Amino acid sequence: MKKSTLINAELSYLVATLGHTDEITICDAGLPIPDDVQRIDLALTHGVPSFLETVRVILSESQIEGVVIAEEFAAVSPEHHSALIKELKSEEECTGKSIEIHYVSHEEFKVRTQSSCAVVRTGECTPYANVIFQAGVVF
Repeated sequence: MKKSTLINAELSYLVATLGHTDEITICDAGLPIPDDVQRIDLALTHGVPSFLETVRVILSESQIEGVVIAEEFAAVSPEHHSALIKELKSEEECTGKSIEIHYVSHEEFKVRTQSSCAVVRTGECTPYANVIFQAGVVF
């Protein structure tokens, strides 16, 4: 049995196969997912698993060098946005590597998900609780 934090087989495989600059999207329960992008659906019920729980697990297993966030997230859901930024800052401190943050409109965000290796759907029901992670390198 796998010993580390991430035990979901699909997510573990996704993280293990990411190359430098590959992107994955972690989204709330309502974000439209393009038909031609792999969907990893974790949603069980409203709020389970949460967006932030899922972010923490992905960060524990992968090196991230950039994120894309919808501009609307900070305005509409400021508490969740602040919590995400705090997680990213904590990750920077732990790894000693910076994480570049890019803001785009929600419409641009949805278009950008089409380039993701996969979209991970959570049970989160907070508006705009979505992020695109760009893979970095550990060396």
